[in-house]
Amino acid sequence: MLHVSWEMMIFIIIGGFVAAYVDSVVGGGGLIALPVLLATGLPPAVALGTNKLAGTMSSLTSTISFMRSGNVDLKVVRGLFFLSLLGAVCGTMVLRQIPSDFLRPLVVVMLILITIYTIFRKNWGDLSTFRQFSTKTAMLMGFAAFGLGFYDGFFGPGTGSFLIFVFLMLGFDFVKAAGNAKVLNFGSNVASLATFMVLGSINYGIGIPMGIAMVCGSLLGSRMAIRKGSAYVRPLFLTVCILLIGKQIWDIL
Repeated sequence: MLHVSWEMMIFIIIGGFVAAYVDSVVGGGGLIALPVLLATGLPPAVALGTNKLAGTMSSLTSTISFMRSGNVDLKVVRGLFFLSLLGAVCGTMVLRQIPSDFLRPLVVVMLILITIYTIFRKNWGDLSTFRQFSTKTAMLMGFAAFGLGFYDGFFGPGTGSFLIFVFLMLGFDFVKAAGNAKVLNFGSNVASLATFMVLGSINYGIGIPMGIAMVCGSLLGSRMAIRKGSAYVRPLFLTVCILLIGKQIWDIL
């Protein structure tokens, strides 16, 4: 079993807090959390599982924060939650058979398009215009929830950003889009976490302290987003999209 020094544990706690602060609003916390965990010497598979444990604790916290503030449309996400969870189970099962790295170029292209679209639609997401699903939008959203849950279980980077973009397209403002996205992201996280637990790919001695730090970070981050609104979430969303693009291009090269 890997043992870490107090100095490294402090580094893990600080890294987890910062990662969760960002992830609680727009996703992308893995950009920070995974390098921190790999720096401890954990094998990549165990680092992924440990990150999923801490990240699930974080996403549960931010989900509750958004729900308590009224920034989650429960009628919309209730059925989509289980589709996201089911998709993640299927994605994680497929991942055991097929490598996922071939998706990187496609993810880069999609993130670039999302970033450009969001930049040029300057007032997009300031106000919520969503009223209810039509039959067509309900079917499309069900497909998106399952598909992005599958993607999260199979590959992962950018899931939170993609979910927020989908809810923005439905007409939600940035804060409610972030709240709805976090609920679905929590569903896919639970499914992936269960798989990692069955496989024994989690270091609980590192994951639990990091998870507690991430709970604190997600509380602060989600409350900041709720208080400051779209003017705060929009630039953070764009920043994370740009960082995700850079990270995926770096991994390709």
